[in-house]
Amino acid sequence: MLDVRGLKKVYEGSGRRVEAVRDLTFTVAAGELVCLVGPSGCGKTTLLKCVSGLLEPTAGEVLLAGRRVAGPPPGMAFVFQEYGRSLFPWMRVGQNVELPLKRKDLSRARRGELVADALASVGLADAAGAYPWQLSGGMQQRVAIARALAYEPEVLLMDEPFAAVDAQTRAELEDLVRALWRERGITVLFVTHDIDEAVYLGQRVIVLSASPTVVREELRVDLPDGRDQLHTRVAPRFAELRTHVYEQVQAAKRGTAHAPLEKSLGEPRGADAPPPH
Repeated sequence: MLDVRGLKKVYEGSGRRVEAVRDLTFTVAAGELVCLVGPSGCGKTTLLKCVSGLLEPTAGEVLLAGRRVAGPPPGMAFVFQEYGRSLFPWMRVGQNVELPLKRKDLSRARRGELVADALASVGLADAAGAYPWQLSGGMQQRVAIARALAYEPEVLLMDEPFAAVDAQTRAELEDLVRALWRERGITVLFVTHDIDEAVYLGQRVIVLSASPTVVREELRVDLPDGRDQLHTRVAPRFAELRTHVYEQVQAAKRGTAHAPLEKSLGEPRGADAPPPH
C-alpha cells in the first residue's frame, strides 16, 4: 500500500544546509499498522510530511498503491499532534469533521452519514453541535481522528497524536486506534516518541537512526492479537521487545552498531495478522 524508496530531504537556506533524511526505504502492507520511533530530532515529522505530499523530497519517491505521491493524495488522511491547531474553533464539531468531505463529490446527506458514523466510532455521537473549545483535550483529538475516518482514507498517517494528552487519556486513545484499525482495515503509519506505545500498538516497529536518518531496524511485534493495557504491558515478551527497541534508540543516539533481538523460544504467540478487507 505504501512504498518509500530512497527518500532524502535536505533543507537549504540562509547559507545553511541541513540533511534531515538521508536514505529511507521501507514498505507498509495494506491493512498493516506500523509504528515509527527514533531519537528526538531524527526527522520523523519530515518523513511523514514527505509521505503525505506536504513536502517535496530532495530525492527518492513515495508510492501509494503504486501511484507516485506528488502532492496530498486523495487516499490519505493525516492526524497531527497539535489537535488544538488542526481544529477550527469557530466551527462546530460536526462541521470540522465534514470540512474535508466537501472536496469530494458527495451529497449533503452522504456527508452527514459519514460524519455521524465517524463521530459514533470515536464515542462522540452527541458532540456534533459542540465547539472544539468546549471539549477536553482527549475529546478534541477524537474529533481529529473522526475527521480523518470520515474521509474514508486508504492510509492514515498519525504524527505523535497523543503526545499532548494525559496518561489515562493516552491509554484510551491507543485502544481506540487499535479498535478502529481492526474494524475498518485502514493502513496506519503511526509516528511516536513513546517506545512502549510503539510496541503496544504496532504489528511492526521501524526504528530510525539519528539524523541524517536511515532505517536502523524493522522489528516484528510478535505479541498476541488481543491486547489490553492491563495484561499486555506486564507480559514478559512486551518487556523484551520494549527493552530491545529502547536499546536500539539509545544506540542510534550514540551512533553505535545495531544489535539483533534474540528470538524467544518457540513460535510467535498469536501474532497480529492484517485485518480482512
